[in-house]
Amino acid sequence: MVHSDQPAQKPAWGAVFAMSFGVFGLITAEFLPVSLLTPIADSLQVTEGQAGQTVTVTALMALFTSLVISLATRRIDRRWVLLGFSLILVASNLLVAFADNLHVILAGRLLLGIAIGGFWTLSTATAMRLVPVDQVPKALSIIFSGVSLATIIATPLGSFLGDIIGWRNIFLLTALLGGLAFIWQFFSLPAMPADREKRHGSMLSVLMRPGMRWGMVAIIMLFTGHFAFFTYLRPFLETVAQVNVHALSLILLAFGVANFVGTSLAGYLLMRNLHLTLGGTTLLMGIMAILLAVFGHNSLLDGLCIALWGMAFGAIPVGWSTWITRTVPDEAETGGGLLVATIQLAITVGAAAGGWVFDANGARGVFFASSVLILLASMTIFTRLRQRA
Repeated sequence: MVHSDQPAQKPAWGAVFAMSFGVFGLITAEFLPVSLLTPIADSLQVTEGQAGQTVTVTALMALFTSLVISLATRRIDRRWVLLGFSLILVASNLLVAFADNLHVILAGRLLLGIAIGGFWTLSTATAMRLVPVDQVPKALSIIFSGVSLATIIATPLGSFLGDIIGWRNIFLLTALLGGLAFIWQFFSLPAMPADREKRHGSMLSVLMRPGMRWGMVAIIMLFTGHFAFFTYLRPFLETVAQVNVHALSLILLAFGVANFVGTSLAGYLLMRNLHLTLGGTTLLMGIMAILLAVFGHNSLLDGLCIALWGMAFGAIPVGWSTWITRTVPDEAETGGGLLVATIQLAITVGAAAGGWVFDANGARGVFFASSVLILLASMTIFTRLRQRA
């Protein structure tokens, strides 16, 4: 058991894998309404647009939580905070599974937002306490692999099983995942007592640190471009490439598998060169967006470009979390909260701005706009963050 506030000398890999399993449960729960929207709406006799708010409230609560969780829990052992998030995951899914109206479901999804925002805010600082500093990128890539697995498994499996056993039972199974994550974490997470003497910096003071502002600018451009692209990927493939449902499913599966591969490789690449990995993967995404916008009618090329995009993006969340550990190692929790809040803001802006561009210029216009933002992010990384990475 690790009782000090310093990074662990002996890696606690069991705890790292337990956190990854917890991530799998959290992201599975977050994605489920996407694949179960229609049956949820039919069951509760609401519109699909109303049911879609189950995704919106989760994201908004995650954004709010990321801003306050470090300060609100500053005196509590991080082991118990993380275990609390797993219990919240269980409670959220039980509320949704037994809900008899949309308001109860929304309450459950608000709880999930607390767990997601809180977990991501503390994940980077926790990884720094579970493994030696030179192993942090590897630990983060393992933790983030839970996201990739959920991306591959949760949506298609949720849709398939939902037709067989019903959407409520799917959420019960996800509650079971949360329970298993709690048990694993209970027996593997070491004590990580809070430093009661330390005064945590505000997000504004952390943002004023050298390199942080340019890093946040790059993150906003990168994630806004990515989520504008990702939100309108299916309409692009259907209208520009004119692929059928079978081909569409294969391309999306290729994206998910490639994303997992990229996340798995991220630890190795980041330990070799953080700056080159961040800039290079961002540049690759920008190039893929341009190729898709110009040659989007070729479905085979589309599949290859989208897979390469997915692989490149797999390293991005791990890379920026690692960047936080090196840029503000003494304020990793506050920096992690700033990172999560920035990404959540970028997701909101990307989806909204992408919709405006899509209505005005179609799917190709969205991909051109995405490429511009992502290439600008790459330029910012290479020119403004060199000394900090």
